[in-house]
Amino acid sequence: MPNDIATRDQDRLLGELKEFLRIPSISTLPAHAADCRRAAQWVMDHLRRLGCPVVELLEGQGHPTIWAEGPKVPGAPTILLYGHYDVQPAEPLEEWVTGAFEPTVRNGNLYARGAVDDKGQVFALLKAYESVLDGGKRPPLNVRFIIEGEEECGGRVIFDRLKAEPWRTEVDAVVVADMGYYAPGVPAVYTALRGLAYAEIQVRTAESDLHSGEYGGVAPNAIETTARILTALKDANGRIKIPGLYESVKPPSKAELAGWKKLPLDRRRYLKQQVTAKALTGLQKYSIHERLWALPTFEIHGIRGGFVGEGAKTVIPCQAVAKVSLRLVPGQSSAKAYRQLAQAVKRVAPKWADVQVVPLHAGEPVQVKVDAPAFRVLDRAFQEVVGRPTVAVRAGGSIPVVTALAQGGAPVLLTGIGLPDDRLHAPNEKVTLSQVWDGIQVFGRFFEMMAEK
Repeated sequence: MPNDIATRDQDRLLGELKEFLRIPSISTLPAHAADCRRAAQWVMDHLRRLGCPVVELLEGQGHPTIWAEGPKVPGAPTILLYGHYDVQPAEPLEEWVTGAFEPTVRNGNLYARGAVDDKGQVFALLKAYESVLDGGKRPPLNVRFIIEGEEECGGRVIFDRLKAEPWRTEVDAVVVADMGYYAPGVPAVYTALRGLAYAEIQVRTAESDLHSGEYGGVAPNAIETTARILTALKDANGRIKIPGLYESVKPPSKAELAGWKKLPLDRRRYLKQQVTAKALTGLQKYSIHERLWALPTFEIHGIRGGFVGEGAKTVIPCQAVAKVSLRLVPGQSSAKAYRQLAQAVKRVAPKWADVQVVPLHAGEPVQVKVDAPAFRVLDRAFQEVVGRPTVAVRAGGSIPVVTALAQGGAPVLLTGIGLPDDRLHAPNEKVTLSQVWDGIQVFGRFFEMMAEK
């Protein structure tokens, strides 16, 4: 077993992780560009302390990516470890029990933005690497790190660099620790991710805002027009009414469907503790797993326009913007989805409104074969540390860089230490500390067993 720092040095490790989490590295907000640099520097300093002879900042038009290499181990396999140091915005701030960037432990959980997505998981990889170093800070195999700063905002720095320098992905295995367990005590490896087509629907109905007393009843309302467009794109039963969208969907195999049926799922607990709502919506003839993993979605993320301040202002808004996304499944592509969305919006929009669909960022759906030997090694590592191997599942989320990481032909192991109730992207995001300590041991054992191959 690797050096057991996850048991012996928990106080030190917790202090280091809190230090990392205090940095508000919100990549989508320009005001936090310097904080993203600070987070990148924190990771670089840590890698240097761990004895990596190569630690570089890969620059581009956006937040930088970190590249590092451990000492060379001739004849040993090479693995590439991926993660990201950027985080989502923390709003609504008033819903946090403690500050989003004031890491706080309560009942065995560490609460902070980025606790599990993805700083806590990056930290587990770093400490797993530390745990297998010998007295001369040499690992048992060749390890490369690529830690980006734009996963949450759809930037291009890592994509451009990997396209120009594909040698960086010429390894024996890639580990993406940005996922989670299927359920408490049930580690997972992921066979597919949904893609993403995120866009704005921009609507203008007049040259200026108008007085609702003088013009109400004759003047078109941009927010009302936007709402009608949106409701025309998906019906009350959850079916997306974008022509052609479902035609290219590649359905899951019979074996996958059979495997999903065997997964433990307490519907009532899932609704109460994870969805935190009164009902599950969507296409009811499909299972929850099919709706989450094998079907596209259309979601409205926000509508901007008119007057939303305190008090009253009787205005008919002349413009509105809706932020929307399509989650895509194997068989679909973001380029085609954007075209279909634009055509559907044009079809349902009134002729007197100026309506545009503006793409913001995208990622392609990913399907991964899990038959490479590295997956069996990961299973053994989980079996040794937590008492059971992984289950094969899909994920509803997106990690656009996976296709770029796979270009060298190496198997991509999509796994992680998160739990379903960790509240990713929401107030009171957390990571369970026992998951961090187990993760350090699992990944450390994985490194050792990969070195034995």
